[in-house]
Amino acid sequence: MFITKLENHTGLAHSIISHMTDKTYENEIMQWRAEKYNALTGENSWVALAGLYELKQGRNLVGSTTMSEVVLPEHAPTYLGVVEVSSKNIRFQPANGINVKVNGRAAQKAILKPAQDPKPSFITWNNLRMVVHQHGEKYSMRIWDNAREERFKLPPLKWFPVNKKFRFNAAYTPYPQPKASPQDNSLGDVVDDQLHGFVSFRFEGKTYKLDVTETTSKKLFVKFRDGTSSKETYPPSRYLYTDPPKNEKLILDFNYAYSPPCAFTPYATCVFASAQNTLPFRVEAGEIYRG
Repeated sequence: MFITKLENHTGLAHSIISHMTDKTYENEIMQWRAEKYNALTGENSWVALAGLYELKQGRNLVGSTTMSEVVLPEHAPTYLGVVEVSSKNIRFQPANGINVKVNGRAAQKAILKPAQDPKPSFITWNNLRMVVHQHGEKYSMRIWDNAREERFKLPPLKWFPVNKKFRFNAAYTPYPQPKASPQDNSLGDVVDDQLHGFVSFRFEGKTYKLDVTETTSKKLFVKFRDGTSSKETYPPSRYLYTDPPKNEKLILDFNYAYSPPCAFTPYATCVFASAQNTLPFRVEAGEIYRG
């Protein structure tokens, strides 16, 4: 009788611990989801984007008139300045009397470093922010408008229920050398994406592999499609980051899968998953696409 009671108490204790662990896990994901929404709608966020204009060689007018090469929102000056693209560099000169700053300092003229540079050049005027964006051999001007109504009207994101079935123990295998993989992007171009290795995991008795890119913080970046793509989830790809592998082991948790920024704005530039990164089953976890 005593043994039976002890076993019952032990089973109850395990149940309580398991419940607490599950709740902690779910709370962590809910917190992450809230942070994803804030990142989409905050100041200088993806939803605050108001334009992406390709820069031509030579002079590019910047202003709210539609005759400009870089067209700003209506509340901006008719003529804000000029961006000049040459084989040597990209220069910006504001119009006379316009209080424009580059990286927080008043500027009469400046050489612009693109967003991909370790120290990019951000142009600001009131609620507007701009930066040169490089994609391949092309340059564009990306514009944020922090007064944009869309920032304050984005509905809550939709998600599959948290499902531990799609949380896997995985292995990371680095390639001997990073390799370039041609992949489609949201501008309709094919770009070379750097792949550093692949992660492998087992699901329902089979092993699957996904190519990944290492970030500077050693996290792994995964782009993938699955059986929910073009149905519940964003058709071209979903994105997912993992923590840095330890001894080439990691957790691959699709509950942290999300839609890329181009699902919310035409002014983002997203690279999509290669055909190899298409899983032949439904990953019913992570973000659902509203369309």
